[in-house]
Amino acid sequence: MKGYQVLKCDFHMHTVFTDGHVWPNVRVQEAWKEGLDAISFTEHMEYNPHSADVKVDHDRAHDLAVDIAKEKNIVLVKGTEVTRQTPPGHFNALFIDDASTLVEDVDSKLDQEAIDRVFQQKAFIFWNHPGWKATQIPGSYEWIDFVDKMYKEGKLHGIEVVNGLGFHKKALDWALDRDLTIIGNTDVHNLIAHSYDIGREGVHRTMTLVMSKDRTAAGIREALEAGRTVAWSSKYLFGKEENVRDLVEACVAVSPAFHEKTNKANKVTKYYEIKNNSDLYFELELKAGKGTKRIVLYPGSTQIMTAPAGETKLTYEILSTYIRSDKHLQYDIHLK
Repeated sequence: MKGYQVLKCDFHMHTVFTDGHVWPNVRVQEAWKEGLDAISFTEHMEYNPHSADVKVDHDRAHDLAVDIAKEKNIVLVKGTEVTRQTPPGHFNALFIDDASTLVEDVDSKLDQEAIDRVFQQKAFIFWNHPGWKATQIPGSYEWIDFVDKMYKEGKLHGIEVVNGLGFHKKALDWALDRDLTIIGNTDVHNLIAHSYDIGREGVHRTMTLVMSKDRTAAGIREALEAGRTVAWSSKYLFGKEENVRDLVEACVAVSPAFHEKTNKANKVTKYYEIKNNSDLYFELELKAGKGTKRIVLYPGSTQIMTAPAGETKLTYEILSTYIRSDKHLQYDIHLK
């Protein structure tokens, strides 16, 4: 896409070293099977429910997976989850050096210190699932003062807009309005196959599509800091308009007219092929111009579309995209 590699990433996962149910190597094997390029284990700093059976070591999940990640050609990003009470909530920190030195006390007075510790390690920090307790804790799903202070001090770099199959609509708008990086992850605890019907056609884990200069941790970090991401969950894409548009344009191609048909009223209809060159799903609805009113582009598929002779541009709304909580991408198809 415009010279960038589109990397498939999941930056929020758990293992038995906190409240997950699988060993770290299983996470790597799942990611390899599903074609991911990069992953991160983000174990809870302040929550260790398996401590009676598994030694508490906040770096251990990452360290155990280093070799198998290399063997599977997966970029393993070192991370952690700063797990505070809600509000302020949970924050993931990527590209850290040492998780064992970070704050583990759940005392609310240490919320700021917990963030400062990961910031001192030059972490890329994003706010996890802001709306996850919206119904249980009134006021928690707001742009709270603690997060605003993080943002103004340059200690908040992104927001997890999609967590699992949950879309946090207000979070998307916050990210767009404040130029924060848009993230989508599984936050998986059990086997991926227990949360996603992977065997069914078109089903995949939630992920962040990162437009990176290369397939390295450094390249991924640069792309995250530049905000070149699109979250992908189920059939839907979520992101900044320019990123979603660039991705669509890299995936969708329309042929010149290959056939003409004249009806009894002497009106000419032209036929075109529209092709989806990707594993994504696009649902298009015509908004301006005369032509095929609805087009569903399944992964790797080609469809036929028509338009009257003389029609040079059709404007579609791609219903499977969100460039704001209430807005889909408008996409022009130029006909030849």
